[in-house]
Amino acid sequence: MMTKIDFISGNTKRCLMAMTLPMIAAMFLNMMYNLVDSLWIGNLLGETAYAALTNSTPVILILTSVAMGATNGAAILISQAIGAKDRKRTESLVATSFCIAVVFSVLVTVLIEAFLPGILNVLNTPAETYEMAYSYLSIYVLGYLAVYLYLFFTAVLRSFGNAMFQAAAMLVSTILNAVLDPIFIHFIGFHGAAIATLLSQIICLLFMLIYLKKKKLFAFKISAFDRHDVLQFIQKAISSVIQQSIPAISTTFLTALASTYGVTAIAAYGITGKLETILFYPAMALNMVLTTIIGQCVGGARYDRAKDYLKCALGYGCGLLVILSVFVVGFSKQLSGLFVKSSDVAVIVGTYFLIVSVGYVLNTVTNCCLGMLNGMGMPSRSMCLMIFYYIVVRIPLAYLFSYLGFGLNEVWAAVLISHVAACITVSVTGILAVKKKLDATGRRV
Repeated sequence: MMTKIDFISGNTKRCLMAMTLPMIAAMFLNMMYNLVDSLWIGNLLGETAYAALTNSTPVILILTSVAMGATNGAAILISQAIGAKDRKRTESLVATSFCIAVVFSVLVTVLIEAFLPGILNVLNTPAETYEMAYSYLSIYVLGYLAVYLYLFFTAVLRSFGNAMFQAAAMLVSTILNAVLDPIFIHFIGFHGAAIATLLSQIICLLFMLIYLKKKKLFAFKISAFDRHDVLQFIQKAISSVIQQSIPAISTTFLTALASTYGVTAIAAYGITGKLETILFYPAMALNMVLTTIIGQCVGGARYDRAKDYLKCALGYGCGLLVILSVFVVGFSKQLSGLFVKSSDVAVIVGTYFLIVSVGYVLNTVTNCCLGMLNGMGMPSRSMCLMIFYYIVVRIPLAYLFSYLGFGLNEVWAAVLISHVAACITVSVTGILAVKKKLDATGRRV
């Protein structure tokens, strides 16, 4: 049950990079995986079909966020058990969280399929895109169990210091989706993209299971299930799920708001969401990596190491985001043309990125601090901060600006304001949390 990397005693920069680089690679491959559908649908089927995909995206984002949040919640407990070198406890946590994952993902699948028409109506899905959005989602949701279990096993591997396999699995899945998408779209139509995605997800999970069986990186025994841990998992998972889901809820709200401005606005906002993944994924990777690294440091009672990892992550993360932000903001109009050939759409996309621009560096700071709080076993505090960030600031402000008739540009300004508010609030909270723990252990700040 040895971890691949010694986070507590090893070199801070090397350990962080050894986990972060594969995670960022996996995130970007995941971005390419999602872009495949967008590129093929936008270029082969046109603006209306792309708008239908945009209407489907919020549901997919929420489902993925729920899975990422719940599995990240499990990673907090598993990482801390590994840091404490408690083998029996670790095996019990892995088995218990797996059983919860299966039951929960199946339940969600059934509920979403049953209430999908109502969900699309709540999203203000236009009549001309409703049937396409429904057919795409009804197929996509069938693969939720595979998506959830894949994210669960990658979270467990991260807890053990293994982030490389996630990148390899995503590479295989992305290639499969890229090959299958145009074939299924050509012969079946719009929802053929969903079938291709479903097949690639299932194959990716099988690839994961074969890898785990062959490498035997950790013991997996269903008999180690402990019902006494269920409540603890639920407590951690709920906070992490809400934390991960709130950005998707915000995207859902803004998509519905953009829908009131017409199909062109929907398509444009859909493209900004795709391009933003270039800027969000490194921050998300650092969040998830810090959760597991700092979890191990906390398990080993080394809060001073947690502080070092946070400083290192902030330095590298902000530097990378400055470079990426300049690229995306500078070429946003040209990049928009890869999805939909429309000058009106390109103008909206370009304006969006000019307004939000600096917010992506601030978002990186926010995510690093949230990852540290999660690793310290404080996902509920992170959850409260995310609620403030999106529910208290972004959504009401965007609605107010739209209601007052200020237009799309002012709605985009609400996004920037929320990034500023989040960065300030989360940074202060994170610094105080680390200082308190360091003072309690008698170590120098």
